[in-house]
Amino acid sequence: MAPYRRQDAKAFARENLRGVWAAALTPFQPDTLALDEAGFASNLRHWTRDLGIDGVFICGKQGEFFAMSVAERKRCFEIAVEATRGHGRTIMSCSDQNMDVVIDLARHAQAVGSEFIVVHAPVLHFLHDRDDTLFEYYRHISEQVDIGIAMWSHPDSGYLMSPELCARIAELPNIVAIKYSVPREMYTKLTHLAGDKLIVSTASEDEWFDNIVDLHWQVYLCSNPPFLYQTATDRRLRDYTDLAFAGNIAQARFVRDSLEPVRAAFKNSRPGGKPQAHAKYWMDLLGQVGGPARRPMLQLTDAEKATIRAAFAASGL
Repeated sequence: MAPYRRQDAKAFARENLRGVWAAALTPFQPDTLALDEAGFASNLRHWTRDLGIDGVFICGKQGEFFAMSVAERKRCFEIAVEATRGHGRTIMSCSDQNMDVVIDLARHAQAVGSEFIVVHAPVLHFLHDRDDTLFEYYRHISEQVDIGIAMWSHPDSGYLMSPELCARIAELPNIVAIKYSVPREMYTKLTHLAGDKLIVSTASEDEWFDNIVDLHWQVYLCSNPPFLYQTATDRRLRDYTDLAFAGNIAQARFVRDSLEPVRAAFKNSRPGGKPQAHAKYWMDLLGQVGGPARRPMLQLTDAEKATIRAAFAASGL
């Protein structure tokens, strides 16, 4: 069960939803494309123990939830809770177009001991005035569980939730955070509007340092750079985060900037239509368990792999 009562969710999140959180990719077996449970657990242990990652975001879009069954997603929740026990926390993506699936996954996440869930704003066909529908969407989910819920607004929904709407939804007792994939002016406005009622974050590592310094953000929530830009002996993303949190801004900026060759190597080697396959191959090069992507996502060609290998070799990792 969630380690707090529904009415205590915001306070628990303020204390525990902080630091560097990573959006996990889900490894599949090369031959059968079945879930690679051992590989997934190994990655999670490496990330939360060796890389110092504070929490992991399970079965999101990076994790190809759209290509997985509900049973597989539940199994990933279970593996993640067990693999991170004592070393990191979890936030489980329960996103789905079907409300029954969202609630089923949310209850499972709570039952297996995850600390938080995240629910993507749904695709809403034909609607132009969406705010009341979205408020009721999150209100209904929030009343079915005690666990803290993070909203997730991204252009993939076909719209962006306004700062005013997000602040309204944040009045609900167990709405604790938002992964707000929007322009900076929108997430800045929401940060000021919501105050202590909502932990605001965005998935861009490029903006993380500035958001600590300028907006006093407490959590990077979240994408894959925390485990793609670091190794057990080179934890510069972790290091610059801790330096910035401690107020050592000049030193933090120097460490942040030193990662630019890694960022450039990763981004410049990525085929536009193959984000999961690219990141998974980069994981393989780091000695993690990447493996193939599932359909409908495409696999890398041999030429694309050669380009990625060359970029990785030049990255300095």
